[in-house]
Amino acid sequence: MKTSLIILIVLAVLALIAVMFVVSIYNKLVALRNRFKNAYAQIDVQLKRRYDLIPNLVETAKGYIKHERDTLEAVIAARNAASSANTDAAANPGDPAAMKQLASAEGTLTGTLGRLFALSEAYPDLKANTTMLSLMEEMTSTENKVSFSRQAYNDSVMFYNTQREVFPSSLIAGTFHFTAAELFVIEQPEQREAPKVSFS
Repeated sequence: MKTSLIILIVLAVLALIAVMFVVSIYNKLVALRNRFKNAYAQIDVQLKRRYDLIPNLVETAKGYIKHERDTLEAVIAARNAASSANTDAAANPGDPAAMKQLASAEGTLTGTLGRLFALSEAYPDLKANTTMLSLMEEMTSTENKVSFSRQAYNDSVMFYNTQREVFPSSLIAGTFHFTAAELFVIEQPEQREAPKVSFS
């Protein structure tokens, strides 16, 4: 009788240790998932700031480069597409389809902004406009913040993905449907750089 009681106690202790181990891994995966979602929230803040600056840039430039309507419309269209893609990505950070759509939209926006900035070089009055200079300075600062936020997000995603793939975490991740998160990577090398702003 005593032996069976000891065996039951040992089994109960082992079961408790196993449950605590599973709970510990589960909680760690939840914390890591929340960390990369928070990191994306920082990107979201900076991207929204960027999207808010773009219409002001276009309005300021519009008065000086009236003959370049196509470029101005392309910038606004790219801004709207990127804003929409960001909304989708913010709803589910790490979703592969949403992050790829965002990266593509951001790449297109960066390209169109680059064309606007290159075009503005040809208009000395626009280059000298204090509002434009101020907006360009804010845009440059925002671009840098987006870049740093994207790096922090990608680091968080990489750590989360690594933890969900290693054994024994992979067993828990699979059981509780912790899916892989997608990095925020700009595919085209020329679009990885922030638009160059130079009014010298």
